[in-house]
Amino acid sequence: MDKEFHVKLWVPGDWNAFFGLFSNVLTNVLVLSGLMLGVIKMPPAIVFGTIIPAVGISLIVGNIYYAYMAMRLAKKERRSDVAAIPYGPSVPHMFLVTFVIMLPVVLRTHDPMMAWRIGLAWVFIEGIIELSGAFFARIVRRFTPRAAMLGTLAGVSIAFISMTPAFQMVEVPWIGFVSLGIILITWFGFVPMPWKAPGGLVIILVGSAIGWATGYMSPVGVVNAVSTFSPHMPSFNIKELLMGMKDFGPLLATAIPLGIYNFTEAMNNTESASAAGDEYNVSEICLIDGLGSLVGAVLGSPFPTATYIGHPGWKAMGGRIGYSFGTGVAIAAVCLLGILPFVLAIIPLVAILPILLYIGLVIGAQAFQVTPSRHAPAVVLALVPNFASWGKNLIDGALSAANTSANAVGYAALNQAGVIYKGIELLNGGAILIGLLWAAIAVFAIDRKWIQGIIYSLIGAVLSFFGIIHSSQIMIAGAWEVAIGYLILAAIFALMIIVKPADVPAPAMVDVGASKEEEA
Repeated sequence: MDKEFHVKLWVPGDWNAFFGLFSNVLTNVLVLSGLMLGVIKMPPAIVFGTIIPAVGISLIVGNIYYAYMAMRLAKKERRSDVAAIPYGPSVPHMFLVTFVIMLPVVLRTHDPMMAWRIGLAWVFIEGIIELSGAFFARIVRRFTPRAAMLGTLAGVSIAFISMTPAFQMVEVPWIGFVSLGIILITWFGFVPMPWKAPGGLVIILVGSAIGWATGYMSPVGVVNAVSTFSPHMPSFNIKELLMGMKDFGPLLATAIPLGIYNFTEAMNNTESASAAGDEYNVSEICLIDGLGSLVGAVLGSPFPTATYIGHPGWKAMGGRIGYSFGTGVAIAAVCLLGILPFVLAIIPLVAILPILLYIGLVIGAQAFQVTPSRHAPAVVLALVPNFASWGKNLIDGALSAANTSANAVGYAALNQAGVIYKGIELLNGGAILIGLLWAAIAVFAIDRKWIQGIIYSLIGAVLSFFGIIHSSQIMIAGAWEVAIGYLILAAIFALMIIVKPADVPAPAMVDVGASKEEEA
């Protein structure tokens, strides 16, 4: 009988991968804390006493289980180079649930607690959809064009991830631009930092040093953080979750497409790990991914979890099993021991905001980089509804600050000022799903797949009629005028089947970026 293969839980390379992934996840936890405190205006006691401990537990679930999967795979294949898949809070969803789900509730009701409850309901629904991805991911991915899936995500990333951090960065350029410069050098230019230090860690250290040296940071915050230091244990918040479920219907318009994206991303990342030599069970990955979100929602976190892109990178720098396990334990300790307020008091938020600008740029660029260039117009079309949703939030926020509203001002007066509010409002309802549908329909038109175009147009008509998209609430005839528009699109595609334009050469089918030799 063969001698049992011994798996090392920690190797020297795990240190590099640990600092990289830990600083990445910690940055995201710091930002989501800032979003709850600064945007939603949640009481600090709820943020640090309920939400952050829930985040810590949800993250340790995934990181430890993925480390276990790596150890199991290493034993099965008798290999010492197996690396765990990285895991953390989902960055796109973090901003979406803040600005698209919770912020409108705050602006409408001035009740951050209600917004939090609805956020819990949203992430619970999204987690259920993630779980279903273990069974349906391949089907959805097969029939939905990549440009549609990534295009609508690009809209969210540019509008809701990149814009606000860019505004805040230029307000404090002596810190923000330094962080941006490091990002451009290390993550775009691929220039290694001294002593091979992780770029995220360097950004935090340098930004903090400048913040304190210039007087931007105040010792008062540190004193307050130390005086209020207290460990916090997670608690069940099922009552709040059920209260948020009262507005179940409208949540589906965003929870469905982003749940689909999350399990599709998990599937893509699993395939990326396979290409790097580590073959994981995609169904098991999706199940744990969704379970982490559900655990967090029940405990009070409105932020879903996700598998992270980058497994080949962490593996290349020497990460194996320990870096995932270590990240889960370290992040949970920060969240549960009450350390986070102290971290926020010593690290200026503006120092790490450019990291979010970077993330938004990468996600936005990816939609163009990994899809055929002929589909670029479809990607751009997917951006439009998400930009409308972002713009509506700004308009509503400005009107609320002036103690008025769009209804009080009147649509006619807004139109005269160049604000087509009614149109913005129609595109805001289910913007992510609209972007996905529009981009898919555009791809089918570009590729002359008329039957698929008809199907997706009819789906748009049905969703519009029942108010799932283009409406503020689910109801019969919710957006019947727009439903007619989708039926018109379906009729146009049906006409194309009769006309058969595919018999005519289609210049648009040639990629714009193709060389003369390729075109020939």
